[in-house]
Amino acid sequence: MKSFIQPEFHISRDEERCIHCEVCVRQCAFESHTYDPADGRVTTESLRCVGCQRCASLCPTQALVVTEHPRQYRTNAYWTARTIEEIYKQAETGGLLLSGMGSDMPHKIYWDHLLLDASQVTNPSIDPLREPMELKTFLGRKPQEVKLSHRGGTASLETILMPQLELETPILFSAMSYGAISYNACLALARTAQQCGTFYNTGEGGLHKDLYRYGKNAVVQVASGRFGVHKDYLESGAAIEIKIGQGAKPGIGGHLPGEKVDQAISETRMIPEGTDALSPAPHHDIYSIEDLAQLVAALKEATRYRKPIIVKVAAVHNIAAIASGMVRAGADIIAIDGLRGGTGAAPTRIRDNVGIPIALALAAVDERLRREGIRNEASIIAGGGIRNSADVIKAIALGADAVYIATAAMIAMGCHMCQRCYTGKCNWGIATQDPYLVRRLNPEIAVRHLTNLIRAWSLEIKEMLGGMGANAIESLRGNRLRLRGIGLSREELDILGVKPAGESL
Repeated sequence: MKSFIQPEFHISRDEERCIHCEVCVRQCAFESHTYDPADGRVTTESLRCVGCQRCASLCPTQALVVTEHPRQYRTNAYWTARTIEEIYKQAETGGLLLSGMGSDMPHKIYWDHLLLDASQVTNPSIDPLREPMELKTFLGRKPQEVKLSHRGGTASLETILMPQLELETPILFSAMSYGAISYNACLALARTAQQCGTFYNTGEGGLHKDLYRYGKNAVVQVASGRFGVHKDYLESGAAIEIKIGQGAKPGIGGHLPGEKVDQAISETRMIPEGTDALSPAPHHDIYSIEDLAQLVAALKEATRYRKPIIVKVAAVHNIAAIASGMVRAGADIIAIDGLRGGTGAAPTRIRDNVGIPIALALAAVDERLRREGIRNEASIIAGGGIRNSADVIKAIALGADAVYIATAAMIAMGCHMCQRCYTGKCNWGIATQDPYLVRRLNPEIAVRHLTNLIRAWSLEIKEMLGGMGANAIESLRGNRLRLRGIGLSREELDILGVKPAGESL
């Protein structure tokens, strides 16, 4: 039966430029291009196109252009083309709508409504090209006070410090599991973390045996499915993250289809080859803060109190109270993932309608922990839609110690955001386990791009810090007086804890 769904993208082929070399045929895993040997020509089927731009990017004669299709549904202000098309899809399939990446709904982007301060006249700015600037960040529980002893004119530290993650710049790679992304993508993230002096997160897919050598720069995750969790895994990482929730799909678990579970993923996750990897929505041993405290304590004891424990949750309505409980449960670092957080696959309705933006959640959590006098007991990592260095520095001014990035890292590796990660047919070799497709991602080039991204953002952070007259990121942390809001309501300003643009101290 003919589908009511119109093509999402249109492929234009310039017949004068096309040499029918079949590059586009080989590059498209969705089979939008086919070669007819009878007449020696390549033809296209726009209905199958997902807009990944792979064919257009690699066409040797620039004969292809992929554009959004001018779909002609009978729409109005209430019944949009997207709404109508989703009804057609569900009427034809009877299933959940799935989406990859983060929410693309037109919710307010709070980062764009925050403006940074700059020094003028009385507090001179600092030139980062001539003056030292410090971005080094330590994540972990800090003491309430530090005690020193003095003997023979030498001071020594008496306070026992808890284990810390030491970052050269306040940016980490967020959780992306082996299985959801390819081995080459995991390898690129691990190598980049090592080169940049930061950390990548294994996600809930365990740690491939060849990546244990990057353990000093890895955060190993313990999620509800406990995939790949064993003694050596816990010992290998620099920190352990307990994943309670993620911003792209708060309140539900995960699903890696069996066709993606090949031998290597089977061995890494410790599940039979070809079986679905289903992560339960809750941890079946956590139903209260006390239960969480027991798991935190168990992981600390299992690793002899040498690794900080991160607890990751999605940003939801009562996030401030939840975060307070997490800190009191013993978490050394809390990670909060906002509404825009990415994923390999999530039900579209959950992705677009559940949770809150990370900026609002972050401000509420930082304020609550400071008010309760426990802000020093845990560092905060903010994630979920960090797009550039300005977002990073605004997040830190709102109260974060560091940020997680994932979508930006994927884009740096070549992702074109076609949002079809869940199909396993990623033409760029990132979110796939197809050996033919995986080889398209060159880890060496991906490392170069990721390293350049981290370096570029770090340079920009230093520029912005210098412009504010600060020479250390530490001095900006939670300093909301250096932010002003524009185009925000009084309620939004109050939640963010910032003044409106134009209002002085």
